[in-house]
Amino acid sequence: MPRPPKPRRCGICPSYGTFVPVGVPPGRLQAVFLQLDELEALRLCDLLGQEQEEAAQSMGVSRATVQRLLASARAKVAEALVHGKALVIVPGPHVRLSPGHFCPGGPPWAVQ
Repeated sequence: MPRPPKPRRCGICPSYGTFVPVGVPPGRLQAVFLQLDELEALRLCDLLGQEQEEAAQSMGVSRATVQRLLASARAKVAEALVHGKALVIVPGPHVRLSPGHFCPGGPPWAVQ
């Protein structure tokens, strides 16, 4: 039996859920799904400039997990930008918000 995955702490709950390229007809728009833990890894390492070890401590996971999250997130963002796809943020299966963080107005992936 495999080890159960650790929950990943996220200190962000974006008020948006989708980025859509301008000029792509709605009927031809494809989507790339970015999980919230991947967005958090991008935020911590690329936006805030934290080392992977610091980001891992913030998220409550190993450095190797952060490295995998970053690689996956960067590939998804690049795919959306290069191929003109929508970038949709989804919660992911093992995500929990850090204490003191909440989603004003509810998370963007909730049905309105």
